[in-house]
Amino acid sequence: MALLRFENDLDPFRALPSLQDELDRFMRNPAFAKGPSGFGAYPPVNIFDSAEGALIVAEVPGLDPAKLAVTGTGHTLAIGGERHFEPEGKGWGYHRRELNEGKFSRSIQLPEEYEAGKAEARYEAGLLIIRIPRAEHATPRQITVQTA
Repeated sequence: MALLRFENDLDPFRALPSLQDELDRFMRNPAFAKGPSGFGAYPPVNIFDSAEGALIVAEVPGLDPAKLAVTGTGHTLAIGGERHFEPEGKGWGYHRRELNEGKFSRSIQLPEEYEAGKAEARYEAGLLIIRIPRAEHATPRQITVQTA
């Protein structure tokens, strides 16, 4: 029986972190877009589900709530708006620019059991919180069992 000794450069598990980094870099490549829900989609959202309906939380810090547009058509919820930032005073140039500016739009497809047209939205501490109720026919209801 032969024992194999792995040298540092031959250790198969040592390369896993760098492989993960390369995969992350590949997935963030703009040429490999994953559609409107890919890396960098704005605004980033979390979508929650409960018996009453859905809760969508979108991160939109620093925006004027009056400039946000939330529309519900059929089974599609659309979030749109515009972001601008201008420093006070004149003569400013960019040293680094990481904040995106301009118009944005994001559509979220909902299952048939939600009524996007009855959605309610509020803006709180940089978060856009949207509640979408379930359709009446999709709301779970308790059925009582009767005794004979």
